[in-house]
Amino acid sequence: MKTAITTFLSLLLACSAACATVPVEYELLDSKARPADHFTQGLYFDGERWLESSGLYGRSWLAEYTDPGGNPVRRKWLAGDRFAEGLAVLGDKLYLLTYRAGEVQIYHRKAFSLEKVLSYRGEGWGLTSDGQQLIMSNGSDTLTFRDPDTFAVTRQLTVKGGGEQWSRLNELEYVHGLIWANIWQDPRIIAIDPESGTVKGVLDLEKLRRDSLQGRRHVDAVANGIAWDEARNGLWVTGKFWPKLYLIRPEGLGF
Repeated sequence: MKTAITTFLSLLLACSAACATVPVEYELLDSKARPADHFTQGLYFDGERWLESSGLYGRSWLAEYTDPGGNPVRRKWLAGDRFAEGLAVLGDKLYLLTYRAGEVQIYHRKAFSLEKVLSYRGEGWGLTSDGQQLIMSNGSDTLTFRDPDTFAVTRQLTVKGGGEQWSRLNELEYVHGLIWANIWQDPRIIAIDPESGTVKGVLDLEKLRRDSLQGRRHVDAVANGIAWDEARNGLWVTGKFWPKLYLIRPEGLGF
């Protein structure tokens, strides 16, 4: 009996350690001002230029910037019945999701021209790439890996751990072997193991949200947008209708 009790307690302690939320501290490295009318859905930075998608019906666009505080170098407006969502860059292609239209728009990265449109089922939220496949969120607790040529599903991953039930996964960014994900209407970003789906860390942006909004209240002004700055080894983060971008460096997890 004693052995059984000891074993049970050991398993309980192990589960507590594994299931507990893992908070991740970060260092604030920089910030940049930008217009406060961006309904940010996808964000990408290649070291020189920024790519951003902004949503809402009748106001959706895809844009490229050299300075996020200035006018875009190039911008594509979507049709009024298309709601822009997450975006990803893989090779010479740029992939832009739509919310409920069931289509991914594929652009030539340099020419910024629409090359083709592929279909998928369900809603599109966030999108990133691990360098081989595309990884997509749909507002649930599941991430879907897709073939970049056909957008066919190659596998699915349920996000779990950290002592919580995760859902509403939104904008995504793949960095240092982990998938970083915004959560809709939640100031936290989670770091996800792409093999097991386990949450390895939780990063809270509440202080940055308050700093950016300066007391303003807007139901849609939620944290959304993650872009890796490889040269400075940090993450640029922002939110919908936030007038600032912030460069942060998480402690650990490859940084």
